[in-house]
Amino acid sequence: MYPADFEYHAPATLDEAVALLSAHKDDAKLLAGGHSLLPMMKLRFAQPRHLVDVRRIPGLSEIRAEADAIAIGARVTHRMVERSELIARRLPMLSEAAAMIGDPAVRNRGTMGGSLAHADPAADLPAVMLALDADLRAVGPKGTRLIPAENFFLSLLTTALEPTEVLSEVRIPLPSVRSGGAYEKRRHPASRFAIVGVAALVELDAKGVVSAARVAVTGLGSKASRATKTEQALVGRKPDEAELDAAARQVADGIELHDDRQGPAAYRAHLATVYATRALRRAVERARAS
Repeated sequence: MYPADFEYHAPATLDEAVALLSAHKDDAKLLAGGHSLLPMMKLRFAQPRHLVDVRRIPGLSEIRAEADAIAIGARVTHRMVERSELIARRLPMLSEAAAMIGDPAVRNRGTMGGSLAHADPAADLPAVMLALDADLRAVGPKGTRLIPAENFFLSLLTTALEPTEVLSEVRIPLPSVRSGGAYEKRRHPASRFAIVGVAALVELDAKGVVSAARVAVTGLGSKASRATKTEQALVGRKPDEAELDAAARQVADGIELHDDRQGPAAYRAHLATVYATRALRRAVERARAS
């Protein structure tokens, strides 16, 4: 299949990219890694009349440490995240999630910003961003704004980005000292998207009791979402196996599940419990070892 005809633009700055989006609005699409957009264009599910390629814009492919956060440019590839020593040391959950995305070709070309802006309900990174309490920086004609991950993913393939905005950076606060995170997923054998994926971040107090928890799930609903019942079941408890198992059983609560090609809704809810248990146990192990 071949895409419909389009006009190609290669802006050199973010301002130029924003100007092109403002001029062409719904007729324009951004191109970063291309692993989400180009297949849709070839199938003609997407037919933009203007393609705005952000790959030549400087500064979008950097990973840098700040005083209290790690900033990741939107053009940073999954492979760069996977191989970053800084991310592996400070945000191991993100490092291991990146290593599970697709195959080497996808990880070498696919980008952080492209994946998040596409908001596939079975993608890995949205759940990780929710668990890590990330902020996403958007640049538009009215300037720059930070969008909390909690408010970014709206529904199926839909985010809080305006049509004239460019996602430029992801800012992830550094977890506290006595905290640990982990990501676990059941992969689709062909696409390697998540049939279910669970990201968990657990913080312990000096007595080893859970003082804070953020748990997010992908692959089950129309978007990645927080597992608030699981979080509430953890806080104030000593995370032994029984407590973790009980909390994990609530991970799919509030998510509308349907039978699909991956299996019956009950089976997918069971998978969510299994992978939530695994993620929580590893997160607690890391918190205790920190």
